[in-house]
Amino acid sequence: MPVDKELLDILACPKCKGKLVLENDQSGLICNACKLKYRIEDEIPIMLTDEAIDLTRRSPANGG
Repeated sequence: MPVDKELLDILACPKCKGKLVLENDQSGLICNACKLKYRIEDEIPIMLTDEAIDLTRRSPANGG
């Protein structure tokens, strides 16, 4: 079951408060401004900047 559309409409990037885009495979939410990906696990977005994937490095944003 996909992530609820109404939930996606109200979510914003916790770092910059910008718009998030759902990946085609629904594995995460992308902030194009911050270049971060927030994973989706069991239909729940993990909206923690420490857990985000830095798309410029392809590793967790906190370097570990």
